[in-house]
Amino acid sequence: MNLQRVDLNLLVYLDVLLREKNVTRASEQLGITQPAMSNILRRLRKLFNDPLLIRSSEGMTPTERALELQPRVRELLSDLTHLLEPRTEFRPYTSNRVFRIMASDYAEATLVPRLVKTLRSEAPNVVLDFLTPSDVSYRDMEQGRVDLAINRFNEIPQSFHQVLVWRDTFSCLLSADSPYVHRFNLKNYLKAQHVWVSKTGMGVGFGVNPDKSGGLGSIDAALQRLGQKRHISVFTRHYQMPAMLVANRDLIATLPTRVARMQANNADIVIKEPPFFIPEFELTMAWSPLLQHHPAHRWLRQLILHVARQLINEEKQIAPIQDALFDGSLHTQALELEEIDPDRR
Repeated sequence: MNLQRVDLNLLVYLDVLLREKNVTRASEQLGITQPAMSNILRRLRKLFNDPLLIRSSEGMTPTERALELQPRVRELLSDLTHLLEPRTEFRPYTSNRVFRIMASDYAEATLVPRLVKTLRSEAPNVVLDFLTPSDVSYRDMEQGRVDLAINRFNEIPQSFHQVLVWRDTFSCLLSADSPYVHRFNLKNYLKAQHVWVSKTGMGVGFGVNPDKSGGLGSIDAALQRLGQKRHISVFTRHYQMPAMLVANRDLIATLPTRVARMQANNADIVIKEPPFFIPEFELTMAWSPLLQHHPAHRWLRQLILHVARQLINEEKQIAPIQDALFDGSLHTQALELEEIDPDRR
């Protein structure tokens, strides 16, 4: 193919068409008429020798070739934008830029406080606007309306850039007066009542119903694989609550370990390793390819990863001391025979 005969603007039109999957909406977004956009679609079909979009009961559905092209076209356009924009150095100390970041409750509890502290010294006029996952769609991110998303993702669009922030495990919080604290085995774990933190807002019917496995979190999914189910008596949406709730002697909260260590800040709370295997999870940072080469955005990403590394290094020094204090037990998947009466001390 002779590139001199190819109109590169067609790639811009293709990107919008594949994103909107609708000729009318694509034409409105690009400020051209619908007939003009229909003509462009014909040219694109000829160029790629593929229908690209096919009418279906749900509107227009992209072909396999279109799905293959979409992330590559988006990345190419991002590279072209970067190529054509003048290189400007980002000066964080004098910048007053606003960064909009979608952060899960877990990320806000563990990563954000140190990030803000670091930012106050390195970029005192920069503003961080944190959004909840329910506030943000993939479309918002794709179009660059949200700078970053920091979350545990089950899936993410192929076109997005992403990097691992860290991995975390799970730990259990108990009252120091809990009747289970000295015999923390799977049977007593199942005998206790539990606090469930739901980042999705799902409550009764998902956390307690093993048939709805799509609504189960990592903990209940792990129990389901053992053919077991815990008794959840409190559902909460926030990680600040469990430490207060486990003051009730018969309640256990199973939380990400970094959150658990933050919550167990007094002698009234004990941390234990779960008495069954729960897979670790990943905290990931993701962003649109449109922002990949932006100097300010690149600076923010590097700062977040730097802060994460700092926290990880500090944990390596503190964790052995905390483990000795909290006397964490070993993982076991065996259903131990010994159990105790919660009303007997």
